[in-house]
Amino acid sequence: MVDQEKIKKAVKLLLEGIGEDPDREGLAQTPERIARMYSEIFDGMSKDAKEHLSRRFTVESNEMVLEKDITFYSMCEHHLMPFFGKVHVAYLPDGYVAGLSKLARTVEVYAGRPQIQERMTSQIADAIMGELQPQGVMVMVEAEHLCMTMRGVKKPGSRTVTVAVRGIFREETVLRSQFMACIGRER
Repeated sequence: MVDQEKIKKAVKLLLEGIGEDPDREGLAQTPERIARMYSEIFDGMSKDAKEHLSRRFTVESNEMVLEKDITFYSMCEHHLMPFFGKVHVAYLPDGYVAGLSKLARTVEVYAGRPQIQERMTSQIADAIMGELQPQGVMVMVEAEHLCMTMRGVKKPGSRTVTVAVRGIFREETVLRSQFMACIGRER
């Protein structure tokens, strides 16, 4: 749970720290706005992906289920700056599937925390493996990091790609190729 009072105090100190007057008209309500915004942005802190993935359905098929282009927004834990992009998730059921919206909600849970992209990618894959117990999972995250594009190295448009592979996807190159073809990243 986000402590809005602490955030308000911290924002006021931050504004003073950069030489601003936190009481001037344009900034007077900023601490409250930031506190509300952080409650929304970091709502994954109080959520568990199991809540979504535990709602599953029995199936006889073991064909690939793929949901691509799941948009996400997260905050880099190193600079507290946004990173955002798309997540592609595929799994091979072994008796159970989740509702399609549950995959997107799983992404939201992990994106709604101070994060690094590499960890988020693995967390999504591990949650699906743990709850649905599929034959395998493959997750790809493509993101632009504002800590790289608007500060530091300043390379706008650069994207970072991370991949997590679990179960049968590790051994079966055909499945990995099928995943890449389905998301439009054929090799």
